[in-house]
Amino acid sequence: MRSVRISLLYCFTLLVWGVWGGHGVLAADFALPPGYPERVLGSAHAPVTLYEYSSLTCPHCADFHRQTLPKLKASHIETGKVRLVLRDYPLDRLSMVGAMMARCAPEAHYYKIMELLFSSQQAMVSAENPLAFLKQTGRLAGMSETDLDACFANESLLASIQQVQERARETFDVRSTPSFVIDRALYTGALSYEALSEALDRALVHKGVSR
Repeated sequence: MRSVRISLLYCFTLLVWGVWGGHGVLAADFALPPGYPERVLGSAHAPVTLYEYSSLTCPHCADFHRQTLPKLKASHIETGKVRLVLRDYPLDRLSMVGAMMARCAPEAHYYKIMELLFSSQQAMVSAENPLAFLKQTGRLAGMSETDLDACFANESLLASIQQVQERARETFDVRSTPSFVIDRALYTGALSYEALSEALDRALVHKGVSR
């Protein structure tokens, strides 16, 4: 009987180890579909992960990237305490196409492209030809016309983004942008730097890391 209990405990331990990710969340909750490249800002060994669900045409998302993210970089990301993982949650066709273009770009340029698109959001949404605007941004990252056309025709990537969006709704009840997930807790709306910093600091303390 004792050996049976030990075996069951061992199996349970393996199950927990295999399901729970290194950042304290269910790995399955954040699993990515094939063809959807992960884009991480910060150290892969950071004890806390900030998941951001955003749309390129969302004004509050642009505010986060222009005003709040630079402060979080200095205080939490560049210090190795937090890593940012951006997940697409496009609210319209333009934001979907923009998200596809950024995912197709070389990995090293991803967050630079997103920063540029968010900083020029008003020009993008009001452009007479938004697709040409996106292509111009892609060319700045070294993408050719052939690369861009192939990216915009990539139905697999389109489906993957839609799957990520659906999983966010089902798992965390993400319904709007920007939305943030920290240790499985959902934070929505135009949160200030102070509010996000406080939430990240609580997560760090929970992981035994001093602020």
